[in-house]
Amino acid sequence: MDRSVALTLLFLLLTLVPPPVHSRPGRFATETETHLHFYFHDTVSGSNPSAVQIARADSTGQSPTSFGVLLMADDPLTEGPDAGSTELGRAQGLYGSAGQKDFGLIMALSFRFTSGPYKGSSLSVMSQNPAMQTVRELAVVGGTGAFRMARGFAVAKTYFLDTKTGDAIVEYNVTVMH
Repeated sequence: MDRSVALTLLFLLLTLVPPPVHSRPGRFATETETHLHFYFHDTVSGSNPSAVQIARADSTGQSPTSFGVLLMADDPLTEGPDAGSTELGRAQGLYGSAGQKDFGLIMALSFRFTSGPYKGSSLSVMSQNPAMQTVRELAVVGGTGAFRMARGFAVAKTYFLDTKTGDAIVEYNVTVMH
């Protein structure tokens, strides 16, 4: 057999044989869509705030949007809007004022569930939040436990806002694939 014919046949054979694939069926083969509803209680005033300022730019005081302020949060997530409602978890992480012209927050929070069917699991939110809009959408970029490999979105709607203190209650409707 001519050497060029042999090389051509070898080339064809190698291109027709599929390469080995390193995947495991099962663990993430079936995705679940989950809908969650809860209320986020952000308290920045009083003797026991759930969010505290941890950094502030020198120019923040002159900014109409408080641009440059950063807060650390450990906010309760509850079943209903009342503070005494059943606690489902905690929103823990950072948020700060990121808009120089329009008030908007950048949020990096973990919604950690401490009771109910998702106890021990969490969802990670990393998103811009135009907080003065009535309804806004935030990105869910990950999760742990039952929500491992989660992705989705959270629709946030202000339920209550005290413009003097900054305390707020926000209703969340979350849709995730996991």
